[in-house]
Amino acid sequence: MKCKIAIALLSAVFGTAGPANAQNMVFTSWGGTTQDAQKTSWAESFTEQTGINVTQDGPTDYGKLKAMVEAGNVTWDLVDVEGDYAVQAGKAGLLEPLDFSVIDKSKLDPRFVTDYSVGSFYYSFVIGCNKDAVEACPETWADLFDTQKFPGKRTFYKWSAPGVIEAALLADGVPADKLYPLDLDRAFKKLDTIKDEIIWWDSGAQSQQLLASAEAPYGSFWNGRLTALAETGVSVETSWVNIITAADSLVVPKGTKNKKAAMEFIAHATSAKSQADFAAATGYAPINLESPALMDPDKRGTLPDKQAETQVNADMTYWAEHRDEIGTRWYAWQAQ
Repeated sequence: MKCKIAIALLSAVFGTAGPANAQNMVFTSWGGTTQDAQKTSWAESFTEQTGINVTQDGPTDYGKLKAMVEAGNVTWDLVDVEGDYAVQAGKAGLLEPLDFSVIDKSKLDPRFVTDYSVGSFYYSFVIGCNKDAVEACPETWADLFDTQKFPGKRTFYKWSAPGVIEAALLADGVPADKLYPLDLDRAFKKLDTIKDEIIWWDSGAQSQQLLASAEAPYGSFWNGRLTALAETGVSVETSWVNIITAADSLVVPKGTKNKKAAMEFIAHATSAKSQADFAAATGYAPINLESPALMDPDKRGTLPDKQAETQVNADMTYWAEHRDEIGTRWYAWQAQ
């Protein structure tokens, strides 16, 4: 009798097919502390509100996304990508147009909204240093490129994306308002001066490991990774001089079988509270314009969008238009 009652109760909750009827979707991001925060700040509360299960996958891989779409076998429903890639992929027909009847873009920073993407979070490339491992920490990009004053290894982002080219040009004396169009000859000439001293990181977790171990006691990092590393007890110093800012974006691969759920997830992830919770957990800035009012003022003051006096905004449209061209030269130079 008890067994029959239990079955009846389960049927009432889940339907005759049981829990297998629950809807599932896959969210793909970059892993590490950033994706951990996306899970706790966005995915778990989304599941609580909607009953839709969110499976985490990663890391984000642009070649894999393209292959899925072209093969008509899309298993990722929502992906966190770099802002310039979002623009490029939208133009290339790899993404679903977003449903702004579900997503309220009026509350979002318009710099990070396109027909195919909205901002995920707002970050900066900053100079980080392990204070316990060196006598002095670099404050400017010129310092970071000065191997006499700051000897030893330094670390930079491996992939062709906004950040390193701009840093090289700023280090070489190019004014922040004169960066674009990027002078690649000048940038690579400057990078040549430190090439033998560079250790490349290809994930945020790896960048943290390099700094914590002092294998590379200074370098260029995503600001949120330094915030998270400092909270583990590593003696981190961050320089906010000429920080290079950009945003990640949320996109829906074309052909997803869970498009409606993906749109609902974006609406939830970009809501004021979800963005505020994520910003507080990571040190990245929210893209919802109403989120700051929900945050602790002290925490709010440490986010990258509050460093406006020396902030350098990476031009995502320029990068989207020239990403392949720059990438070809970038990877050829790394291989030399």
